[in-house]
Amino acid sequence: MLESRRPSRHEEVVDRGGYRQEGFSATWCGISLGVVGILTAAIVVGLPMVVSALDFEGSAGMMLVIPIWFVSGMLVGLISPGRTVLEPVVATFLVAMPTAFLLFNGQTVKVMPAFMYVLMSALGILFALIGSYVGERIQVGPSATSASD
Repeated sequence: MLESRRPSRHEEVVDRGGYRQEGFSATWCGISLGVVGILTAAIVVGLPMVVSALDFEGSAGMMLVIPIWFVSGMLVGLISPGRTVLEPVVATFLVAMPTAFLLFNGQTVKVMPAFMYVLMSALGILFALIGSYVGERIQVGPSATSASD
């Protein structure tokens, strides 16, 4: 006797014609903004307050926020329902501006020109996009081609 099997989420997505962004969700953008903002502030500002040996100013701070933004994009990609890749990117963009401004104005020893803050912020936003995509792919599971192998 054949039992009816409920299709997996990945099969439902493939049946709908691909795995595309379903629309921009202001709610998930707000959640992303909270995740990105809290992680960035906790590590770049809060951690040096607790551990005085750490000083994330200038280039050191910018090098630190890139993996933070990747991880925050991945976290949102893992927990968000549906396809929400753009929301963490927009949230990271909104957090990147004040972060770069704060790190640029606070640099004393590790001096870097302003255009490098812009470039590193753009790199961090790109890594947030990659992280959100990776989180979505982990959430959905393996593709149909790798599942049949």
